[in-house]
Amino acid sequence: MRKLTLTLSVATLAIAGSSAALAQHHGGKHNPDANGDGIVTQAEARAQAQEMWAKMDANGDGIIDSNDRAAHKETRGEKRTERFAEADTNGDGELSLAEMEARHAERAERKADKLGDRFAKLDADNSGGVSQEEMKAAREGKMGNRGKGGGHGMRGPRMMLKKADANGDGAVSRAEFDAALAARFAQADSDGDGAISQDEREAAREAMRERRQERRAKRAAS
Repeated sequence: MRKLTLTLSVATLAIAGSSAALAQHHGGKHNPDANGDGIVTQAEARAQAQEMWAKMDANGDGIIDSNDRAAHKETRGEKRTERFAEADTNGDGELSLAEMEARHAERAERKADKLGDRFAKLDADNSGGVSQEEMKAAREGKMGNRGKGGGHGMRGPRMMLKKADANGDGAVSRAEFDAALAARFAQADSDGDGAISQDEREAAREAMRERRQERRAKRAAS
């Protein structure tokens, strides 16, 4: 049972990350609109899906399953080892107080840079200070993006996984992955012209919101 759960977790993240981006991208790092023209073509969708697949199929066996999760854990372990080696400047296999303080100072500097960027975004009128109105606008914008991004837990992605796993073996092959994404693209491409326009993305987002509301209403009524 645990192996099946791990398999579902990995495959769910892959399908959800790729298919949701087709209709819901906001210019982030997983934005499939490569040329920034506001339209997602089939070629752009396939390229984005290929990038996502390559990351999720960590062992390169052509299937997303629990073995990939183990491979990801191994990669994270290697990264922790690399970070330790970077902090251990004299290479003696231990971190001295001075080395730990230096590492802490580097992290503090990065946090300060991020805080400066965040402040600049909050200070919409460039007055050098953040007003209550600007804080409120930032909160409202954040909540709006959560709503558009489908912050509804794993229920939706798990439903997508169940549909993608055509043979019911608890893993997702590349053929199943591509078929699921093609179906999602076709669903969003309402006029069938081979591209998803801004209007179609908004319609897809609205349809997803309506489906979530219907599911919530059914759960509340049961």
